[in-house]
Amino acid sequence: MTYPGGTVDYPGWQAARVSAGRSGRAKPHVPRPRESLERCALRAQLRGDPMLGTAFPAARILLVEQPGPWGENGLRDSQFGAEAAATLEARAARAGVRVQAIRRPGRTPRGAVRVWAFADTRDGHESLRWGEYREPAELLELPLDETIGTVDTEPLYLVCAHSKHDTCCALRGRPVAAALGALRPGRVWESSHVGGDRFAANVLVLPIGYLYGRVLPFAAEEFVAAAEAGEVLGALLRGRVGLPAPAQAALAYAYEHLGVRRRRDLAVESATPIADGRSVVRVRGPHGHLEITVQVDRVAADGLTCHNPRPNQYLAYRPLTIVSLDEP
Repeated sequence: MTYPGGTVDYPGWQAARVSAGRSGRAKPHVPRPRESLERCALRAQLRGDPMLGTAFPAARILLVEQPGPWGENGLRDSQFGAEAAATLEARAARAGVRVQAIRRPGRTPRGAVRVWAFADTRDGHESLRWGEYREPAELLELPLDETIGTVDTEPLYLVCAHSKHDTCCALRGRPVAAALGALRPGRVWESSHVGGDRFAANVLVLPIGYLYGRVLPFAAEEFVAAAEAGEVLGALLRGRVGLPAPAQAALAYAYEHLGVRRRRDLAVESATPIADGRSVVRVRGPHGHLEITVQVDRVAADGLTCHNPRPNQYLAYRPLTIVSLDEP
């Protein structure tokens, strides 16, 4: 039976608990469901929290392989070293680059040389480059631009599985990482926090920079096929990293509303600053230019993360209208 709070009671459990309490014996183990209302991802789905416009704002990303456990703060709470990680992140931030810790799904081979990758997701600059490192200090001298590393032209899949940041990322992320990895060995990495824990499982496709949420393991084959064909899964798209949030929402909405599948058929050209709760986004489409008005609302909600069940709020980006600018 399901009770408020989402836990599950099993036949005979209450009687067993009372009997154990009276006799002094240990209470019987009661299994708890992996998905319950204590989990932020399920709460968000039941509320209908919108995903549009929720990708992070950095367009360039430095991926740093760090095997083993990560604490809540990712690379800073790992065997990489807190001081070295903080220095690297500060240096990258000054260059407008986001740092993500990554690790191979499953066990990392003993003695494996750690790798790094630099991804640029900007239009006309999409690229992914790889290199190796042995000591964290080597990365502090790494040029954060497209002059470094060996070019990689295949899609890369980062799946957030940062359990110490939020339980849902592990519960939902790791099965997706395993499913994708079975299809594309070596092309899938677990990643530290990408934001939007309640939208797990979150998958970032590089170097195009499209961040998807609520990806399911059984849809892995369709997901990979779409990415490799240059197509977009509009219903799962949170946004494109590097764009302003209203522009991300408008772009995702246009893919879904217009039934456009090919990624390069739509591109954001501009977005006005948010004024009076609205932003106007200009998008180039296959048949001309479009103007999309996006409403921005502050929404109250409880438990936006598993670690914080208290009342909170988030910004919701809701496209209102889409108008062709090239109609006679």
